[in-house]
Amino acid sequence: MYAVPTLEESIDIAAPPARVWEMVSDVCRMHEWSPQVTSTRLRSGHERVGPGAEFTNRNRHGDLEWTTHAEITRWVPNEELAFRIVENWVTWSFRLQAVTGSNTRLIQRRDAPEGISQLSRDLTDGFMGGQDEFTAAMRAGMRETLERIREAAGG
Repeated sequence: MYAVPTLEESIDIAAPPARVWEMVSDVCRMHEWSPQVTSTRLRSGHERVGPGAEFTNRNRHGDLEWTTHAEITRWVPNEELAFRIVENWVTWSFRLQAVTGSNTRLIQRRDAPEGISQLSRDLTDGFMGGQDEFTAAMRAGMRETLERIREAAGG
């Protein structure tokens, strides 16, 4: 098993948790927020986003484009959404915390409790500048994602 660091970024948004949840829980909108995701589609047999739903992402990093497959593994309305990427074993999550007034703290996290797949390590090392460079790009992408969500939520 190849250990990778947990990445976590957070942002405060001047909108209630229900409004933020409405946005982040629709994974098909991920391309609106993430600088890496170019499209997301529910997989055949999955009619709506929710617990156990499977979806496909198209991703881009520089000139490289690839497809990943994911499944929603945690779904707590207005609180938390998590999905696991099949190809690299990584789990991405959004956690919402109510803060003063009608504000929400949104936390995006990348965990790899099973490590990271050999395929992902090979591709990262061979085509994405190596683990350290790609991790830095992921962290910057997380900050950009959260900023875009805050802007779209109006606060």
